[in-house]
Amino acid sequence: MKISYNWLKQFLKIDWDSNRTAELLTDLGLEVEGISPFESVKGGLKGIVVGEVLTCIKHPNADKLKLTTVNIGLEAPLQIVCGAPNVEAGQKVAVATIGTTLYTAEGEAWVIKKGKIRGEESHGMICAEDELGLGESHDGIMVLPDALKVGTPCSEVFEIEVDEVFEIGLTPNRADAMSHFGVARDLKAGFKQRDILKELITPPVTNFNIVNRSLKIDVEVVKSELAPRYCGITISNLIVQPSPDWLKNRLRSIGITPKNNVVDATNYVLHELGQPLHAFDAAKIKGNKIIVKTLPKGTKFTTLDGVQRTLSEEDLMICDTEKPLCIAGVLGGQNSGVTESTSSIFLESAFFNPVSVRKTAKRHSINTDASFRFERGIDIDNVEYCLKRAALLIHEIAGGDITSDIVDIYPKKKDDYHVFLTFDKINKLIGQEIPKDTIKSILASLDIKVKNVTESGLGLSIPFYRVDVQREVDVIEEILRVFGYNNVEFKEKLNASIAPTSKFEDYKIQNIIGNFLASKGFNEILANSLTSPVYNKLSEDIKEEHTISMLNPLSTDLSVMRQSMLFSGLEAIAHNSNRQMHNLKIFEFGKTYHQYETQREEKKHLSILVTGNRLEDSWNTPPKKADFFYLKAIVENLLNRLGLTQLISQPNTSDTLSEGISLSMDNKSIVSLGVVKKSILKEFDIKEEVLYADFDWDCILEAIVNNKIIYKEIPKYPEVKRDYALLVDEQVSFKQIYDIALQTERKYLTNVNLFDVYNGKNLPEGKKSYAVSYTLQDENGTLTDKQIDKIMNKLLHRYESELGAELR
Repeated sequence: MKISYNWLKQFLKIDWDSNRTAELLTDLGLEVEGISPFESVKGGLKGIVVGEVLTCIKHPNADKLKLTTVNIGLEAPLQIVCGAPNVEAGQKVAVATIGTTLYTAEGEAWVIKKGKIRGEESHGMICAEDELGLGESHDGIMVLPDALKVGTPCSEVFEIEVDEVFEIGLTPNRADAMSHFGVARDLKAGFKQRDILKELITPPVTNFNIVNRSLKIDVEVVKSELAPRYCGITISNLIVQPSPDWLKNRLRSIGITPKNNVVDATNYVLHELGQPLHAFDAAKIKGNKIIVKTLPKGTKFTTLDGVQRTLSEEDLMICDTEKPLCIAGVLGGQNSGVTESTSSIFLESAFFNPVSVRKTAKRHSINTDASFRFERGIDIDNVEYCLKRAALLIHEIAGGDITSDIVDIYPKKKDDYHVFLTFDKINKLIGQEIPKDTIKSILASLDIKVKNVTESGLGLSIPFYRVDVQREVDVIEEILRVFGYNNVEFKEKLNASIAPTSKFEDYKIQNIIGNFLASKGFNEILANSLTSPVYNKLSEDIKEEHTISMLNPLSTDLSVMRQSMLFSGLEAIAHNSNRQMHNLKIFEFGKTYHQYETQREEKKHLSILVTGNRLEDSWNTPPKKADFFYLKAIVENLLNRLGLTQLISQPNTSDTLSEGISLSMDNKSIVSLGVVKKSILKEFDIKEEVLYADFDWDCILEAIVNNKIIYKEIPKYPEVKRDYALLVDEQVSFKQIYDIALQTERKYLTNVNLFDVYNGKNLPEGKKSYAVSYTLQDENGTLTDKQIDKIMNKLLHRYESELGAELR
């Protein structure tokens, strides 16, 4: 939020420099993140002086240029080449001297340099008003009054406002500080605590006067629960035109572009007092009646930004007798606003339900200064006062007469909050005893009234606009921030309690694995849990009925909760690949979300993705592609680091992987890994092979806790490995080979591993080759060649009879 220091000084007579004031604001909880200078004319006209054109002749080498000599108060006049059609001898002009910085309309800087134009030297520039930022005209040079003295700096001729603007990081709970008046109110409390008494200056409205009642617009509030207070008034015979410079400068200093005097006046009051207002062209209000209501679902409405929106039945609308005019508290309509032809307006000031405004703004993806304030809560007691303030301001800068009584529909007055504050609670939470008189003084400076005093505490009445102060602890927080966090004393003795924690805490295990992967060259990513529903169609593993959809999504690309970690990882790979980062090793700790019949479920995961080379290119290391076995080694080493070694390898059945395996423990799958299908990669425009591993983190945490370390003798007898290169039909899976092997030999077969798959030339059509490794071991003796051959022959016989396999 931007706060103009000059504007702030209209409410408090402050003689501090901006840095000192910024420190006080930060101490009060309104953190000043930066201070930036503002000049109504960028550059402050530095280097621009008043000059007098002594001579003006046609340029000898150009038809449209003129050669002038200009006196700027130096010993000798300057020769300046000028292309303006209206330059003449005897004129007083604005001259930019060599070294002066000028700015384009877009804010780009450029420096005046000595140069030659068509063979003639030019020692400066005679400026037009748009080149100086003093107007928009570029028809010719700016001719100044004859009475001006040659050599006078133009910064002394023209009124240039210099300001300093605070950038305040406003927390969402501080709705009361969303205006210059609100910030000044906090500053006053801070000054009082430091024994500096400052009077808060409130803009007067005592001269508010109804001239006549010639234009009456009736108001009907159908949905009073959504619009607890609604005020309005008409102003006639006004003239819509550009605002005066002082008002433009106020708005520009905080980053708002002026439009016209009526709209600027409403914006001014919004940022001055925190009350959003809206001006309707009275001539466009059919039936001379305003109706505050909701409309049927599906109603079309075009807002001020030219976008046609489809309304919900919950959107509160400002309507006339025929059509909607405005989305209440959010954005006006395209055909009801103030234009240059407007002569009469209906000025609205209201309090709209914060929850309703927030839902509507999010539903239509609109964020305006008005909705920002309404959805956090404004001061309902100031609605009429701000209406009067805006009406008087419009009368001052646009003329016109107030031509109706104020309509004020406020059926149920909002009561202040009541809290009982105990002194013991204050001392306990702050850790220091604050004098009771100091507490009362701070509360008074915050407009919190003390209704009754007892031995134990205070009965308080808190103004309605302090929507964030409704509990005893909230009041204590207010006392502490004004008292000053830096004023709380530290004791010499520091007490602390040690909470016993398990070594199996989730965050500890994540740190162990994160450090392990980082040591292997992996980078951690953090992806959004919201994703696109399009990804649900890329895998049969993802069920539509398990999808959790957002009620008010920010966009269609972020409208559902993810059911898989894969797609957000592929988005990261695609993003980096498009920026010439092709060798990627990334991991993410995250969650997936699933909707089941009776409940919703969150599942923790660790995902790993690898693509490109194992290492970055180097002159002394030949490039080597990361493959399935590289990923498998990373996964096994990771599990070994956690002490999970008794894992069973099984074929993977995931629909997202073309080839892969699953490692399980106690009949629970711990991790699935393999090569991502090309059809999925194509959706992300990824051309390189991507390897993917998905860990069920909940299962891992459970396995670590329950995993008992069992010590046993190292087998005395050697294990034996035999390989088969099997030629099988393309539809045969490794799972079938795996299952047959375990069924055939249960006693000596300890592991079955697929280490190569080939599907290419030199093979019969419809065939592929599986290279399978078998590990055999007898704990009680050494296996003989005869035993091994018998086992391997049995396996081959079953493969031949059941799968039609052949040895290559």
